[in-house]
Amino acid sequence: MAEKKREKAVILHNEEISPGIFDMRLGTKRIASFAMPGQFLSLYCRDGSRLLPRPISICEIDREKAGLRLVYRLAGKGTEEFSHMQKGELIDIAGPMGNGFPLKDKKAFLVGGGIGIPPMLELAKQLNCHKDILLGYRDKLFLNRDFESYGNVYIATEDGSAGTKGNVMDAIREHGLKADIIYACGPLPMLRALKEYAKEQDMECYVSLEEKMACGIGACLGCVCKSENTDSHTNVNNKRICKEGPVFLAEEVEF
Repeated sequence: MAEKKREKAVILHNEEISPGIFDMRLGTKRIASFAMPGQFLSLYCRDGSRLLPRPISICEIDREKAGLRLVYRLAGKGTEEFSHMQKGELIDIAGPMGNGFPLKDKKAFLVGGGIGIPPMLELAKQLNCHKDILLGYRDKLFLNRDFESYGNVYIATEDGSAGTKGNVMDAIREHGLKADIIYACGPLPMLRALKEYAKEQDMECYVSLEEKMACGIGACLGCVCKSENTDSHTNVNNKRICKEGPVFLAEEVEF
């Protein structure tokens, strides 16, 4: 993995695209040149009372223009501060953080749920294989049209307002979809269901886990998950989501 960098990025665009969901475009000096699908950035607040950075997944990478796209949800005072930032302002960022998705040439399910949808977009762009893209929402849609150029898009909504009524597993069954590998990011109940489905179907399954983080570099052990194998750093059965993750082979971790 490339060395992490900290720099001041310029905000090129920042707007609300769905209730409580914001789309931020950044111009970077170096980070965009080696970021990979599934990695994240640490964003620093200007308010001195909020010392810890906020982890936000990378949605898209534009290496040619040294640009990054982040799509984030309002979740507290930090993200609220980010939502008020304007074009031309500078923001302190570090990254790319963590490990991304492995790019394999297999018929794939790309599955995103809620705010786990954004990191699947760059993966959809970079995977060179047949892709069925399953997007799960509570109600309001966002980013769904961005995926249409990269694969077959299937939508599931809890309220039935679009696509399949229910969850992404309901959409897989409704459309009789089949694949050889699963890539997923979203809420834990969705990831658990996909992990079990992959086990039943004898499929590879890679999941991106979301967790509150403190340092973001693996030092504080504030974002661990249980693992099948002993971790060399702690000598116990856990993995640091910010360091060994956020992407894991599903069978190697418990969640």
